[in-house]
Amino acid sequence: MDRRTFHLAGVAAGTGLLATTAGGRAYGAQYGAPYGTVLSDVLAVPWALKRVAAGELNVGYAECGPAGGPVVVCLHGWPYDIHSYAEVAPLLAARGYRVVVPYLRGHGLTRFRSEHTPRNAQQAAVARDLIALLDTLGISRALLAGFDWGARTAAIAAALWPERVRALVSVGGYLITDVRAQADPLAAEAEHAWWYQYYFTTERGRRALVDRRLRRDLCRLVWQNASPTWKFEEEVFDRTAAAFDNPDYPDIVVHNYRWRLGLAPGEHRYDADERRLATRPVITVPTVTLDAALDPFTAPGGGRAHRDRFAGPYLHRTVDGVGHNLPQEAPGEFVRAVLDADRL
Repeated sequence: MDRRTFHLAGVAAGTGLLATTAGGRAYGAQYGAPYGTVLSDVLAVPWALKRVAAGELNVGYAECGPAGGPVVVCLHGWPYDIHSYAEVAPLLAARGYRVVVPYLRGHGLTRFRSEHTPRNAQQAAVARDLIALLDTLGISRALLAGFDWGARTAAIAAALWPERVRALVSVGGYLITDVRAQADPLAAEAEHAWWYQYYFTTERGRRALVDRRLRRDLCRLVWQNASPTWKFEEEVFDRTAAAFDNPDYPDIVVHNYRWRLGLAPGEHRYDADERRLATRPVITVPTVTLDAALDPFTAPGGGRAHRDRFAGPYLHRTVDGVGHNLPQEAPGEFVRAVLDADRL
Protein backbone atom coordinates (compact mmCIF):
# COMPACT_ATOMS: atom_id res chain seq x y z
CA MET A 1 0.00 0.00 0.00
CA ASP A 2 1.51 3.36 -0.99
CA ARG A 3 1.40 6.41 1.32
CA ARG A 4 -1.53 8.09 -0.48
CA THR A 5 -3.66 4.95 -0.21
CA PHE A 6 -2.60 4.55 3.41
CA HIS A 7 -3.69 8.05 4.35
CA LEU A 8 -6.98 7.77 2.48
CA ALA A 9 -7.81 4.36 3.91
CA GLY A 10 -6.62 5.15 7.42
CA VAL A 11 -8.70 8.27 7.79
CA ALA A 12 -11.70 6.84 5.95
CA ALA A 13 -11.83 3.79 8.20
CA GLY A 14 -13.30 5.84 11.01
CA THR A 15 -15.55 8.11 8.99
CA GLY A 16 -16.98 6.12 6.13
CA LEU A 17 -15.45 8.42 3.52
CA LEU A 18 -14.54 5.75 1.01
CA ALA A 19 -17.82 3.93 1.40
CA THR A 20 -19.66 7.16 0.69
CA THR A 21 -17.60 8.01 -2.36
CA ALA A 22 -16.91 4.64 -3.90
CA GLY A 23 -19.24 5.61 -6.74
CA GLY A 24 -17.27 8.75 -7.39
CA ARG A 25 -18.09 9.00 -11.09
CA ALA A 26 -21.84 8.79 -10.56
CA TYR A 27 -21.59 11.32 -7.76
CA GLY A 28 -19.64 13.63 -10.05
CA ALA A 29 -22.36 13.50 -12.68
CA GLN A 30 -24.85 14.73 -10.09
CA TYR A 31 -22.96 17.94 -9.40
CA GLY A 32 -21.52 18.88 -12.76
CA ALA A 33 -19.08 17.68 -15.36
CA PRO A 34 -15.96 16.05 -13.85
CA TYR A 35 -12.67 17.79 -14.58
CA GLY A 36 -10.45 14.82 -15.16
CA THR A 37 -9.66 11.74 -13.10
CA VAL A 38 -7.27 12.12 -10.20
CA LEU A 39 -7.75 8.99 -8.15
CA SER A 40 -7.34 6.23 -10.67
CA ASP A 41 -8.70 3.55 -8.36
CA VAL A 42 -11.27 5.38 -6.22
CA LEU A 43 -12.65 8.74 -7.29
CA ALA A 44 -13.24 11.02 -10.22
CA VAL A 45 -13.20 14.70 -9.37
CA PRO A 46 -16.81 15.89 -9.20
CA TRP A 47 -16.05 19.55 -9.61
CA ALA A 48 -17.06 22.15 -12.14
CA LEU A 49 -14.80 25.02 -13.17
CA LYS A 50 -16.42 28.44 -12.92
CA ARG A 51 -15.49 32.12 -13.17
CA VAL A 52 -16.99 35.11 -11.40
CA ALA A 53 -16.19 38.81 -11.17
CA ALA A 54 -15.12 39.50 -7.58
CA GLY A 55 -13.43 42.72 -6.56
CA GLU A 56 -10.66 43.54 -9.01
CA LEU A 57 -10.45 40.00 -10.35
CA ASN A 58 -12.31 37.58 -12.53
CA VAL A 59 -11.76 34.61 -10.24
CA GLY A 60 -11.51 31.12 -11.67
CA TYR A 61 -12.49 28.45 -9.19
CA ALA A 62 -13.56 24.85 -8.86
CA GLU A 63 -16.69 23.91 -6.95
CA CYS A 64 -18.29 20.67 -5.91
CA GLY A 65 -20.78 19.39 -3.38
CA PRO A 66 -24.36 20.36 -2.50
CA ALA A 67 -25.14 24.05 -3.00
CA GLY A 68 -26.81 24.26 0.41
CA GLY A 69 -24.04 22.58 2.35
CA PRO A 70 -21.68 24.29 4.79
CA VAL A 71 -18.93 25.97 2.80
CA VAL A 72 -15.28 24.99 2.85
CA VAL A 73 -12.88 27.21 0.89
CA CYS A 74 -9.56 25.50 0.12
CA LEU A 75 -6.63 27.78 -0.74
CA HIS A 76 -3.50 26.69 -2.55
CA GLY A 77 0.07 27.91 -2.26
CA TRP A 78 3.11 28.43 -4.47
CA PRO A 79 4.13 26.76 -6.76
CA TYR A 80 0.86 24.88 -6.77
CA ASP A 81 -2.74 25.38 -7.87
CA ILE A 82 -6.26 24.12 -7.24
CA HIS A 83 -5.22 20.53 -7.95
CA SER A 84 -3.62 20.33 -4.53
CA TYR A 85 -7.23 19.68 -3.48
CA ALA A 86 -8.25 17.38 -6.31
CA GLU A 87 -8.66 14.49 -3.85
CA VAL A 88 -9.65 16.54 -0.79
CA ALA A 89 -12.57 18.26 -2.53
CA PRO A 90 -14.63 15.17 -3.48
CA LEU A 91 -14.06 13.61 -0.07
CA LEU A 92 -15.48 16.73 1.60
CA ALA A 93 -18.28 17.03 -0.94
CA ALA A 94 -19.31 13.46 -0.16
CA ARG A 95 -19.74 14.52 3.46
CA GLY A 96 -22.19 17.24 2.44
CA TYR A 97 -19.85 20.23 2.18
CA ARG A 98 -19.96 22.78 -0.60
CA VAL A 99 -16.27 23.03 -1.54
CA VAL A 100 -14.87 26.10 -3.31
CA VAL A 101 -11.26 26.04 -4.54
CA PRO A 102 -10.16 29.34 -6.14
CA TYR A 103 -7.10 30.07 -8.20
CA LEU A 104 -5.20 32.81 -6.39
CA ARG A 105 -4.41 36.02 -8.26
CA GLY A 106 -1.89 35.40 -11.01
CA HIS A 107 -2.71 31.70 -11.25
CA GLY A 108 -4.70 29.59 -13.67
CA LEU A 109 -8.03 30.98 -14.80
CA THR A 110 -7.98 34.01 -12.49
CA ARG A 111 -7.39 37.31 -14.29
CA PHE A 112 -7.29 40.97 -13.36
CA ARG A 113 -10.31 42.83 -14.64
CA SER A 114 -8.21 45.85 -15.63
CA GLU A 115 -4.78 46.04 -17.20
CA HIS A 116 -4.16 49.12 -15.04
CA THR A 117 -4.51 47.33 -11.68
CA PRO A 118 -1.10 46.94 -10.00
CA ARG A 119 0.10 43.35 -10.01
CA ASN A 120 0.41 43.42 -6.26
CA ALA A 121 0.69 40.22 -4.22
CA GLN A 122 1.15 41.56 -0.70
CA GLN A 123 -0.66 39.49 1.89
CA ALA A 124 -3.51 41.94 2.53
CA ALA A 125 -4.34 42.17 -1.17
CA VAL A 126 -4.62 38.39 -1.52
CA ALA A 127 -6.76 38.19 1.64
CA ARG A 128 -9.08 40.92 0.32
CA ASP A 129 -9.49 38.80 -2.84
CA LEU A 130 -10.86 36.02 -0.66
CA ILE A 131 -13.36 38.30 1.09
CA ALA A 132 -14.48 39.70 -2.28
CA LEU A 133 -15.08 36.16 -3.54
CA LEU A 134 -17.14 35.26 -0.48
CA ASP A 135 -19.19 38.43 -0.95
CA THR A 136 -19.82 37.76 -4.62
CA LEU A 137 -20.84 34.14 -4.01
CA GLY A 138 -23.15 35.21 -1.18
CA ILE A 139 -21.23 33.21 1.42
CA SER A 140 -21.54 34.82 4.83
CA ARG A 141 -19.30 32.34 6.69
CA ALA A 142 -16.96 29.60 5.53
CA LEU A 143 -14.50 27.14 6.94
CA LEU A 144 -11.13 28.17 5.50
CA ALA A 145 -8.37 25.65 4.87
CA GLY A 146 -4.99 26.21 3.26
CA PHE A 147 -1.26 25.71 3.02
CA ASP A 148 1.59 28.05 2.07
CA TRP A 149 0.11 31.26 0.55
CA GLY A 150 -3.30 29.73 1.20
CA ALA A 151 -2.66 29.18 4.91
CA ARG A 152 -1.48 32.77 5.25
CA THR A 153 -4.55 34.08 3.41
CA ALA A 154 -6.92 31.98 5.52
CA ALA A 155 -5.24 33.06 8.76
CA ILE A 156 -5.46 36.74 7.78
CA ALA A 157 -9.17 36.40 7.09
CA ALA A 158 -9.66 34.68 10.44
CA ALA A 159 -7.68 37.40 12.23
CA LEU A 160 -9.22 40.45 10.57
CA TRP A 161 -12.74 39.23 9.77
CA PRO A 162 -13.52 36.42 12.25
CA GLU A 163 -17.24 36.86 11.69
CA ARG A 164 -16.71 35.46 8.18
CA VAL A 165 -14.79 32.37 9.31
CA ARG A 166 -16.52 29.27 10.69
CA ALA A 167 -13.23 27.53 11.48
CA LEU A 168 -9.64 27.40 10.22
CA VAL A 169 -7.24 24.69 9.06
CA SER A 170 -3.71 26.00 8.63
CA VAL A 171 -0.76 23.94 7.45
CA GLY A 172 2.35 25.41 9.05
CA GLY A 173 0.52 27.22 11.82
CA TYR A 174 0.56 31.01 12.08
CA LEU A 175 2.00 32.27 8.79
CA ILE A 176 0.97 35.94 8.83
CA THR A 177 4.00 37.86 7.56
CA ASP A 178 5.87 40.29 9.75
CA VAL A 179 7.95 42.23 7.23
CA ARG A 180 10.21 43.74 9.90
CA ALA A 181 10.98 40.34 11.37
CA GLN A 182 11.83 39.06 7.90
CA ALA A 183 14.92 41.27 8.03
CA ASP A 184 16.44 39.03 10.71
CA PRO A 185 18.69 36.25 9.37
CA LEU A 186 17.90 32.63 10.12
CA ALA A 187 20.19 29.65 10.67
CA ALA A 188 22.08 28.68 7.54
CA GLU A 189 20.05 25.51 6.89
CA ALA A 190 16.78 27.44 7.10
CA GLU A 191 18.10 30.14 4.79
CA HIS A 192 19.13 27.50 2.29
CA ALA A 193 15.56 26.20 2.11
CA TRP A 194 14.35 29.66 1.06
CA TRP A 195 16.80 29.96 -1.86
CA TYR A 196 14.12 30.77 -4.44
CA GLN A 197 12.89 33.78 -2.44
CA TYR A 198 16.33 35.35 -2.76
CA TYR A 199 16.55 34.32 -6.41
CA PHE A 200 13.34 36.25 -7.12
CA THR A 201 14.84 39.43 -5.70
CA THR A 202 17.15 39.50 -8.73
CA GLU A 203 16.41 40.38 -12.33
CA ARG A 204 17.83 37.00 -13.26
CA GLY A 205 15.19 35.28 -11.11
CA ARG A 206 12.41 37.36 -12.61
CA ARG A 207 13.52 36.42 -16.10
CA ALA A 208 13.50 32.73 -15.15
CA LEU A 209 9.81 33.06 -14.26
CA VAL A 210 9.08 34.73 -17.59
CA ASP A 211 10.70 31.91 -19.57
CA ARG A 212 8.18 29.03 -19.69
CA ARG A 213 10.74 26.22 -19.73
CA LEU A 214 12.86 27.69 -16.95
CA ARG A 215 9.73 28.48 -14.93
CA ARG A 216 8.51 24.89 -15.13
CA ASP A 217 11.94 23.49 -14.24
CA LEU A 218 12.23 25.84 -11.26
CA CYS A 219 8.77 24.98 -9.92
CA ARG A 220 9.34 21.28 -10.39
CA LEU A 221 12.56 21.53 -8.40
CA VAL A 222 10.70 23.27 -5.57
CA TRP A 223 8.14 20.43 -5.59
CA GLN A 224 10.95 17.90 -5.22
CA ASN A 225 12.85 19.79 -2.54
CA ALA A 226 9.79 20.68 -0.47
CA SER A 227 8.26 17.17 -0.66
CA PRO A 228 11.27 14.84 -0.68
CA THR A 229 9.31 11.56 -0.51
CA TRP A 230 6.40 12.50 -2.79
CA LYS A 231 6.68 10.35 -5.95
CA PHE A 232 4.30 12.36 -8.12
CA GLU A 233 3.63 11.34 -11.69
CA GLU A 234 4.68 13.69 -14.47
CA GLU A 235 1.10 14.29 -15.57
CA VAL A 236 0.27 15.46 -12.04
CA PHE A 237 2.90 18.17 -12.30
CA ASP A 238 1.88 19.05 -15.86
CA ARG A 239 -1.73 19.52 -14.80
CA THR A 240 -0.72 22.06 -12.17
CA ALA A 241 2.02 23.69 -14.27
CA ALA A 242 -0.65 24.87 -16.72
CA ALA A 243 -1.69 27.35 -14.00
CA PHE A 244 1.78 28.92 -14.15
CA ASP A 245 1.14 30.10 -17.73
CA ASN A 246 -1.14 32.88 -16.47
CA PRO A 247 0.27 36.11 -17.98
CA ASP A 248 0.44 37.77 -14.55
CA TYR A 249 2.22 34.87 -12.88
CA PRO A 250 5.80 36.24 -13.01
CA ASP A 251 4.80 39.67 -11.68
CA ILE A 252 2.64 38.24 -8.90
CA VAL A 253 5.22 35.74 -7.69
CA VAL A 254 8.09 38.22 -7.80
CA HIS A 255 6.14 40.92 -5.99
CA ASN A 256 4.96 38.54 -3.28
CA TYR A 257 8.47 37.48 -2.31
CA ARG A 258 10.09 40.88 -2.74
CA TRP A 259 7.34 42.49 -0.64
CA ARG A 260 7.79 39.95 2.14
CA LEU A 261 11.48 40.82 2.36
CA GLY A 262 10.77 44.53 2.42
CA LEU A 263 12.22 45.02 -1.06
CA ALA A 264 9.04 46.06 -2.87
CA PRO A 265 6.34 48.48 -1.74
CA GLY A 266 2.74 47.58 -1.16
CA GLU A 267 -0.25 49.78 -1.95
CA HIS A 268 -1.38 52.47 0.47
CA ARG A 269 -4.97 51.25 0.34
CA TYR A 270 -3.85 48.18 2.30
CA ASP A 271 -1.86 50.09 4.91
CA ALA A 272 -4.54 49.83 7.61
CA ASP A 273 -4.77 46.06 7.13
CA GLU A 274 -1.00 45.67 7.24
CA ARG A 275 -0.71 47.75 10.40
CA ARG A 276 -3.17 45.42 12.11
CA LEU A 277 -1.34 42.36 10.81
CA ALA A 278 2.00 43.73 12.03
CA THR A 279 0.68 43.39 15.60
CA ARG A 280 0.42 39.61 15.10
CA PRO A 281 -3.28 39.54 15.92
CA VAL A 282 -4.63 36.58 17.86
CA ILE A 283 -6.95 34.21 15.98
CA THR A 284 -10.07 33.34 17.95
CA VAL A 285 -11.95 31.00 15.60
CA PRO A 286 -11.74 27.20 16.08
CA THR A 287 -8.46 26.09 14.53
CA VAL A 288 -6.56 22.97 13.57
CA THR A 289 -2.91 23.47 12.68
CA LEU A 290 -0.93 20.83 10.82
CA ASP A 291 2.79 20.38 10.45
CA ALA A 292 4.21 18.23 7.67
CA ALA A 293 7.08 16.31 9.20
CA LEU A 294 9.24 16.34 6.05
CA ASP A 295 8.53 19.93 5.03
CA PRO A 296 11.83 21.85 5.10
CA PHE A 297 9.88 24.96 6.13
CA THR A 298 8.21 23.38 9.18
CA ALA A 299 9.43 25.07 12.35
CA PRO A 300 10.70 22.75 15.08
CA GLY A 301 8.76 22.41 18.28
CA GLY A 302 5.47 20.81 17.33
CA GLY A 303 3.57 24.06 16.95
CA ARG A 304 4.68 25.57 20.25
CA ALA A 305 6.20 28.62 18.59
CA HIS A 306 2.80 29.88 17.44
CA ARG A 307 0.48 28.40 20.06
CA ASP A 308 -0.12 31.77 21.74
CA ARG A 309 -1.57 33.18 18.49
CA PHE A 310 -4.64 30.92 18.71
CA ALA A 311 -7.06 31.74 21.51
CA GLY A 312 -10.08 29.67 20.47
CA PRO A 313 -10.67 25.91 20.44
CA TYR A 314 -7.48 24.39 19.05
CA LEU A 315 -5.87 21.18 17.88
CA HIS A 316 -2.39 20.60 16.51
CA ARG A 317 -0.92 17.53 14.90
CA THR A 318 2.15 16.57 12.90
CA VAL A 319 1.63 14.42 9.81
CA ASP A 320 4.49 11.97 9.41
CA GLY A 321 6.01 11.02 6.08
CA VAL A 322 4.81 13.99 4.01
CA GLY A 323 6.19 17.29 2.82
CA HIS A 324 5.03 20.78 2.00
CA ASN A 325 2.07 20.01 -0.29
CA LEU A 326 0.21 18.25 2.51
CA PRO A 327 -3.33 18.21 1.08
CA GLN A 328 -2.15 16.49 -2.10
CA GLU A 329 0.34 14.18 -0.43
CA ALA A 330 -1.99 13.17 2.42
CA PRO A 331 -5.54 14.12 1.41
CA GLY A 332 -7.15 11.95 4.06
CA GLU A 333 -5.24 13.68 6.84
CA PHE A 334 -6.27 17.07 5.48
CA VAL A 335 -9.92 16.01 5.31
CA ARG A 336 -9.70 14.76 8.89
CA ALA A 337 -8.38 18.15 9.96
CA VAL A 338 -11.31 19.93 8.27
CA LEU A 339 -13.82 17.63 9.96
CA ASP A 340 -12.10 18.12 13.32
CA ALA A 341 -12.04 21.90 12.93
CA ASP A 342 -15.75 21.92 12.16
CA ARG A 343 -16.45 19.98 15.35
CA LEU A 344 -14.34 22.12 17.70
